Amino acid sequence: FQSFQNLGDEKNFVFLSKKIEPSSVLDTAPLSDGLKKELVQNNFAGPTFTESYCWPPVARGCDVVVISHQGNDPLLYIPPVLTLLQSKSAFQAFPGMNGPLALILCPGLKKAQLVFDLLKTHGNHCRHLHPVLIILGQNKEAASQVEIQGGEVVVTTPYNLLRLLELNTGLLCRLCHLVLDEIEVLFSDTTEQMFTILDHYKKATAQAQGNHPHRIIAVGTQWNKHVTSLIKEFMNDPYVVITVVEEAAIFGNVHQVVQPCMNSNKIAELLKILDFTQRNLQKVLVFTDSIPEVEMIHKALKSNSIVSLKKHKESKCNANCVLERWRRMHSSGTPAVLVLTDDCLQPLGITDATCVIHFSVPAPGAFGQRLRSTADNFCPVLKDSAVDQEHTKAKSIILLTESSSCHVPGILRYLKHAEAEIPEELYDLTGRVLESKQDKKFSRPLCAFLKAFGICRNRTACPDRHQINLSMDMAQNFADEMIETPERVTIVPLLIVHATNYFGRIVKKQKDQYTVLAKEMNDYFKVAGHRISANTVEKSVFYGLREGAICHRVQVVESPAKDEENISKVTVKYIDEGRTSQVNSDQLLHLPARFQSLPPQAVEIVVCRVKPIDNEVEWNPKVTDHIAHKIKGKLHHAKVVHTLGRTVWVDPMVGVTNIPIMKIWINEYSIRSEILSTGLGADNPEHVAEIQKLCRQMPVLDRAENLEHFTKKDAAGLEEASSPQDTSTQENSAESSNTSASPPSADVAQTEEAEDSTMHQQKSYHPQIKWFQDNEAVTLKVQILRAAGSKCKFSKEKVAFSAYSEGKLYVADLELYQSIIAEKSTCVIKDREAVILLVKEKKGAWCKLLKNKNVHVSLDFEHWEESEGERPFTVG
Repeated sequence: FQSFQNLGDEKNFVFLSKKIEPSSVLDTAPLSDGLKKELVQNNFAGPTFTESYCWPPVARGCDVVVISHQGNDPLLYIPPVLTLLQSKSAFQAFPGMNGPLALILCPGLKKAQLVFDLLKTHGNHCRHLHPVLIILGQNKEAASQVEIQGGEVVVTTPYNLLRLLELNTGLLCRLCHLVLDEIEVLFSDTTEQMFTILDHYKKATAQAQGNHPHRIIAVGTQWNKHVTSLIKEFMNDPYVVITVVEEAAIFGNVHQVVQPCMNSNKIAELLKILDFTQRNLQKVLVFTDSIPEVEMIHKALKSNSIVSLKKHKESKCNANCVLERWRRMHSSGTPAVLVLTDDCLQPLGITDATCVIHFSVPAPGAFGQRLRSTADNFCPVLKDSAVDQEHTKAKSIILLTESSSCHVPGILRYLKHAEAEIPEELYDLTGRVLESKQDKKFSRPLCAFLKAFGICRNRTACPDRHQINLSMDMAQNFADEMIETPERVTIVPLLIVHATNYFGRIVKKQKDQYTVLAKEMNDYFKVAGHRISANTVEKSVFYGLREGAICHRVQVVESPAKDEENISKVTVKYIDEGRTSQVNSDQLLHLPARFQSLPPQAVEIVVCRVKPIDNEVEWNPKVTDHIAHKIKGKLHHAKVVHTLGRTVWVDPMVGVTNIPIMKIWINEYSIRSEILSTGLGADNPEHVAEIQKLCRQMPVLDRAENLEHFTKKDAAGLEEASSPQDTSTQENSAESSNTSASPPSADVAQTEEAEDSTMHQQKSYHPQIKWFQDNEAVTLKVQILRAAGSKCKFSKEKVAFSAYSEGKLYVADLELYQSIIAEKSTCVIKDREAVILLVKEKKGAWCKLLKNKNVHVSLDFEHWEESEGERPFTVG
């Protein structure tokens, strides 16, 4: 192997297994003239630095592996592959046989669609190309009907290709170009499937007649351990192009070491490491991120008789001087040690270091530049397991201390990826940092993937929250009457987000309040004089909005902004439907108070226990379109298995038709069964349990207050508890259109004792309380801001208060000095406090409030009126 680096630009680095002359200008690129013209017409700005190196070997028909930050861009391979497919020899190959000439494997549906669209865009000039996108469900009948005759390029995913190969083992008989897009994802998420496909490809090429070329093009953003097997077993002397230093270091077998130590002991640890390097005549760079540390290290090395150089921005010696002395030291047989800051490395241009020591944990960008200084000593020996020391010429050592928290998550991901030995201290430190980062997401929305499927596959990169925040999740609770019986509610979906997530209304069986309100609003705004435009538009305020003859209640969610025509636009949310839209501000009407008294009716609905097939994170648009067409605006019966704020999880949800004359409902379909029948959905049995597990991290609140978190038994238990004729629980009856009677009630598997037990397991705080009294009652003022999930229980001689404020749980258990009338006592939540009124059992003054003194409870002297004859009261 040979290594070539372009050091003219700090950002440009390339590691090559064999020499390549780059094509950095489109005019000289190895592409067809028609394709060049097509690229220019589409404002193509390339070729990029990576494209300039990978296009030539791909266009020559060679096996190629490309690792780049640009590795997820299909234009790394599409232009040269299209050029190859235009050659006469390509179409003369394998006459009389069916199957694609090129097959592009993508990690998922979304990427496959992108590649397919690019092929159509850039393949307009290509004769006989006819790209085909194949996305199949699990229905074998659908797979047997797939037609690819005449499609020279097939785009698909590993799971879909294997379904096709089950029915057509000769599918790869004409295949000349196998492209693996995003190899790090393909080999990490579908390892078994990938090697099965590669074995099929190897057999097909071995049985192919004639001397036709067969090549594999693999592109990605990261090196993967399975790429070694790909190169050794399925490729023929491939060109390896890596333009990411960190990935080249993995391929080049740089030995990564993490050395834990105390911050106060870093210098001593550094001296131990340098003692070894001194005996082995190493070229050592010691990196740190500050000038004082450079001076400190240099001084410590000097006092321990270690000859070293130093370089930082304030150094008197320039880069050329330091570089000359560095070379002279090593050539004279003296170990070369240079202590420097990151900003000095690029001017020095050192690439022959044998060891880099990270005295300070490097930032992501700095880490690659530091490793670049060892590039001449990369040793790309392809091995199946861990690399022996004899094959490792370069070493990277990170000094990890208790204060090295800033960039450790990225370092840990890289070391795992590099299959390095990782000390327990790094895991611990990373865990604390990630926990802190999750806390910073506390004001973000709850993760949509978590709600929809019970799991988020990439919590680290996901920008949203993965824990309950009661002040947000419980900000708008259900009115008591919204869910009359959780065993069967009537739902009308109005906004379809995707196949299992909707916004809609829960409709009451008898007199639906929203139906009455909607009629009153429509009648009111029919009168022209009632349509009063809003003078000022304010965020969060409710307004009326007419769309034809229908009037909606809307809330402004974004402040007005003027467009190019100087018309003020506002983003509004339809509070009874869940959708958002942008409208002209002059369309907003003043909404009388009587139309604002009914709480917003839109709720979020999640259908449980079904997810996309093939580990996809998003639903196939075909499924979403099918479900949207079937359910939007129609009545459904559903069993509520869980609630959180204004989100309800239902299982099952059944489309129904009412026959008033016979007083029955007929089940038309079950949404979950409907999705599974497409072949594009899979069972997700852990969904409800994962949601309940998430919510158990917070207290389970009183159902009569907010219907929050009522937790059932497992899904099987839920279905067993219902009647076989219950339309809201029996999917099979839904499919066969059985009728149903009123369902029996189901047990709610959550008692008050369980609620209290869960609450007291949380870390809690005692709120500050002030109190005063009159002859008949005692008033407590609990100092708590914007209380959420509040709960207040009264007994004869005790009051127990709990609530959340700004993510913290506040609890006060007060044992009273005298008795109260519990059923007459009340608690009112205000913006800045909770006011508790305790009605005395016997009229008269209390000499103190509590049996035992409590430092958090004090008299409210602003309200206390003491008579002349009264003696002072005990504060607690």
